[in-house]
Amino acid sequence: MTDERNPGTPENTKQGPSKRRYRRDIIIAVVVVLVIVQAVNLFIKMRSDKAYNAEIEIAKEEITILEHEINQRMVEIESLGGDVTDLEAVVAELEEEKEKLIANRKYSDRQIASLRDKVEGFQELLILKDKEIEELQVVAEELAQENIELKTEKNELTADLNQQIRTTEVLEEQVEIVSKLKVENIQIFAVNSRGKVREDEFKARFIEKIRVEFNIAENEVAPIEGKEIMIRIVGPDDNVLFDVASGSGTFMFKGKEVFYTAKQEILFDNTRQKLAFDYDKGSEYVPGAYHLQVYTDDYLMGEKEFMVK
Repeated sequence: MTDERNPGTPENTKQGPSKRRYRRDIIIAVVVVLVIVQAVNLFIKMRSDKAYNAEIEIAKEEITILEHEINQRMVEIESLGGDVTDLEAVVAELEEEKEKLIANRKYSDRQIASLRDKVEGFQELLILKDKEIEELQVVAEELAQENIELKTEKNELTADLNQQIRTTEVLEEQVEIVSKLKVENIQIFAVNSRGKVREDEFKARFIEKIRVEFNIAENEVAPIEGKEIMIRIVGPDDNVLFDVASGSGTFMFKGKEVFYTAKQEILFDNTRQKLAFDYDKGSEYVPGAYHLQVYTDDYLMGEKEFMVK
């Protein structure tokens, strides 16, 4: 007897749900695997981005430190008179690289490696610049020592010059003192109306005029030149005998205008030349002590007193 099975029998019905569950489990497993793979990839990417960002920050910090060191070297080199053109170019290049790092967050590993190699190269340049600074410092110290020596020499020369100037001034003062003319053999006479002459003490009623005579002493230092010789006769009342009609006038003595009794213009020739002055007062003399003074060129040449009774 033939056994004919119907697909719609209960046995077939039991196999159908089992296959569906199998397929569902496979799909779930695949999804889970995909999720896990995606999570792993995301985790790896996050770690990679974090490491990349760290690399960028390190590169920026290295550039900043290098710029600071270069600026320090530039200050030192400039203070020593050196050239910093090449370092200025390096600073400009570093600034440009730092701006790129800030603006472009997609630097490749190769670019970052290249940048770090460049930074290392600049650091080697700093080592060379340190040697240059040492050489410049040696030169600066030598120049400073030379400058000190030059200043010392200048001060010594200035001191010598000042000493010479003082010596010259002293010599000039001595020459000026020595070259001053002096009078000698001063004689004072009273002349009466009959022409009779008396010396030294006089009676007032006897005096018609006063005569003064003296020699100009020899002086080998004084130059031969024209001189104005003034005499002043000062009376007991401290007034100068003065009469414009008799040739009296004024002259400057130590910055002040003073009166003179009589004056002569002569050529001093160093021959002990003799001078004579006559002064006619035109009135009776007051009894007492009179003082004769002889002047030239703002200095006193000599003096003498005489009495009138």
